[in-house]
Amino acid sequence: MSKEVVLNDKYSPLFDERERTRYFICTGGRGSGKSFSITIFLVNLTFEYGQKILFTRYTLTSAKTSIIPQFIECLESLGYGNETFEITNDTITNKVTGSQILFKGIKTSSGVQTASLKSLTGITAFVVDEAEELTDEEVFNKIDYSVRVKGVHNRVILIMNPATVDHWIYKRWFTQKQDNTTYIHTTYLDNIDNLNEDIIHKFNTLKESNPKEYEHVVLGGWKLKADGVIFENWTTGKFDDSLPFIYGADYGFTNDPSTLIKVAVDEKKRTIYLQECMYEKHLSTEQLKTLYKSVVGSSVVVCDSAEPRLINDLKMSGINALPCVKKGGSVLSGIQDLLGYKMIVCGHSPNLVTELNNYEWVDRGSKTIPVDDHNHLIDPIRYAKFKLSNSFFVL
Repeated sequence: MSKEVVLNDKYSPLFDERERTRYFICTGGRGSGKSFSITIFLVNLTFEYGQKILFTRYTLTSAKTSIIPQFIECLESLGYGNETFEITNDTITNKVTGSQILFKGIKTSSGVQTASLKSLTGITAFVVDEAEELTDEEVFNKIDYSVRVKGVHNRVILIMNPATVDHWIYKRWFTQKQDNTTYIHTTYLDNIDNLNEDIIHKFNTLKESNPKEYEHVVLGGWKLKADGVIFENWTTGKFDDSLPFIYGADYGFTNDPSTLIKVAVDEKKRTIYLQECMYEKHLSTEQLKTLYKSVVGSSVVVCDSAEPRLINDLKMSGINALPCVKKGGSVLSGIQDLLGYKMIVCGHSPNLVTELNNYEWVDRGSKTIPVDDHNHLIDPIRYAKFKLSNSFFVL
């Protein structure tokens, strides 16, 4: 027999069938109760016939140990047992209606399984938990487009602790409010009756000792830049075309972009000028050749040396492509070199701004190892900077 559970009124739009929006953006800080409230809603939704809910996290190694226990706790609090729900390692099935919740990771050990997820048929609700970890909007879009069951209220629910304002979710839904979207934001203050005194005291202490962390972690505010960000020595401005310049290039295809950046160095003023020129996935060698010829011309392009065949193809087509030189300790020495300059981000360079605001240290204390992410333009900056300055730093 089910029991009554009282939820915060802020979550009532989820349960209101008059609220026919497709997107539900659920944000909040620690202790806000958002995960439990949405779990209650999803369990409730399975009592509708024809519901097939895809519950995802970017990285999900075992739903059985990480997510399903949360759902079991919810079922028990509602008074449901084995006679109502069947639970396996990655699926919860409502025995009354046959509706299901499927638990899947977006990223597996072999890579991002977008194709596998978007091929699932009959998905009526797509849930992304810890959505701040999903940094690729294209991956989201591919699964989102597949949620299109006719005659059913299709829902896409994003649950997240807000990240930085460079995140695609912020740009898409918070730069300006979007139609067909319901916004739900809660904090521990909305859930205070369910929290013990110790955690409330901890939050209140943090409010006094570290207001910025309190605003972001506890109240769920968006940050201008990541914690432990490496580069703060930059601003925006105009490219100095009087300086000699070259280009840096990095290569990806499916998961990572191929990038191209224009770099000039004024050694007297200790200033580096940067202009993003390309940030694209799925580019063939022929497309790269065409783009380089139109943008780079006869200028030097210092390329990631991990792609010797591609560099040779570019050279054979008349592009002045050179491999960078990589040695032990090259990343850290290159970062230290760049930190000795003021960097000017020029023109339309949105992806460069995002990387500079999110490229961070693994350990903010030691500052010796950067996180291997948000570096698809920053790495080629190092390549080009070394070539231009002819410094003693290796790449």
